[in-house]
Amino acid sequence: MWKPNVRAMTKNWLDMGLRPRAVTRDIDWGISLPLSDDKWASKRVYVWFEAVQGYYTCARIWAERHAKQAGHPLGDAAWEDWWKVGPDGVSPKHIYFMGKDNIPFHTIIWPSIIMGLNSASSGKSPSHQPGPGELALEYNVPANEYLMLQGGQFSKSRKHGVWLPSFLERYDPDTLRYYLSINMPEGHDTDFRWDEFVDRVNNELIGTYANFVNRVMTLTHRLKSEGSNPLSTFYDASLHADESERIQTLLDSATESMERQRFKEALRSIMGIAQLGNSILQRAEPWAHIKEPEATEARGPLSSLAMSWLICRGLAVTLRPFMPFQSDRLWGMLGEDADIDSILWDEAFTGSSFSWNSESPSPLFVRLDLDEIIQHERSLVEALENSNGNEPESVGDDAGGDFIDFDDFMKVQLRTGRIISVDDHPNADKLYVIKIEDGNDSTRTVCAGLKEHYEPSELVGMNIVFVANLAPRKLRGVVSEGMLLAADGEDGNVTVLTADGDIAPGSVVR
Repeated sequence: MWKPNVRAMTKNWLDMGLRPRAVTRDIDWGISLPLSDDKWASKRVYVWFEAVQGYYTCARIWAERHAKQAGHPLGDAAWEDWWKVGPDGVSPKHIYFMGKDNIPFHTIIWPSIIMGLNSASSGKSPSHQPGPGELALEYNVPANEYLMLQGGQFSKSRKHGVWLPSFLERYDPDTLRYYLSINMPEGHDTDFRWDEFVDRVNNELIGTYANFVNRVMTLTHRLKSEGSNPLSTFYDASLHADESERIQTLLDSATESMERQRFKEALRSIMGIAQLGNSILQRAEPWAHIKEPEATEARGPLSSLAMSWLICRGLAVTLRPFMPFQSDRLWGMLGEDADIDSILWDEAFTGSSFSWNSESPSPLFVRLDLDEIIQHERSLVEALENSNGNEPESVGDDAGGDFIDFDDFMKVQLRTGRIISVDDHPNADKLYVIKIEDGNDSTRTVCAGLKEHYEPSELVGMNIVFVANLAPRKLRGVVSEGMLLAADGEDGNVTVLTADGDIAPGSVVR
């Protein structure tokens, strides 16, 4: 059930062994410690010790403040249905959505806190699995990797982003929702590229789905309606058993993917139903029988058109989690009176409901122009930079400054290593003395200025990248035999560069 990237990061932490972890920070903001001694006055609770507990405490606060007044049968204990293992041993399903940098806090720290709370209440070993009446552990943590933009990180300060207010003034929000869903970084980092965005919208969202809907709507409206849907008299379910079976297979696949939080897979399966609808129309050629719908040879093709209408109805329901605005528009064009949210997912493509809206249909989406989008984005970035008194930065230009020769770059030996210990530098407040397993049956020492950004326990076990052929030098009395690579963000955050997966120490980075 858990994604490979989530399992791998969690296993990496566990393989290195769990160590004591500080739950306070020496900062002047955050939650103060509930201790009266003055020596704790400057301490604040570590955010990832208190934030995860907010999931649980918010439920209890809700129950105490609102459940009883609202007439909930369990009153102040209403929260227990959402958090405790039931008498039958069935646990509530807690699913946590986040980026990959927060994985260990939800797969290791938070479960440890829960198990500790259970142990304190029951007197049992902290390692025992929660039983009836105890707090349940999480069901799944489907964390995503990172979404990049044109090969780089999103950055508000560098004006490197997708500016939503401007985008939504000009374009349909569902075009962005579609692209972000189909390009979701579920298992690895993905890249937001404007050319790919336009291509997927024009060729997939419009070319496959919206065009199918438009063909069905316009062909149906060419039939004589007399105030009701003319397709209801032509539909013969017995002619479409094979198509119905294929639709059910694709829907089952989408359902399974949704249940496993594989949303990209689910969307692909649903779009596969739209592709099937297009093929049904192409084979049946109902447009050739619009003028003489009562002819014997028209019954099959027009039944296929009716089948396509029902497919449109099902697509409106199943695409709603991904693109709610177009689903509402399509639901209205279909003439449906029922609330679309009342239609069960499993029943989206069943039945033979032919509602009717006499108004002429309109396209669900408008084709996008890449040059127009790029020009607008450039103008927007320039306006934002000028408003801050900065010189406009050319979109797509290198931000690296001067170049070096390739041969010079190849002199630098980058290798992977695994951090095995982290200690305070004896003579420097901001430095750690880090021991790295470097693949040479030995360890090397590296001094790194990471003390303000990482706890030792956060670094131990990391698969990092370091410069292996940097000449050793003494830093405040300790010889450093290399350099760790880290990214320094505009907001002051420092992030150590790590190697994805379980790669052997000493591996060459190319």
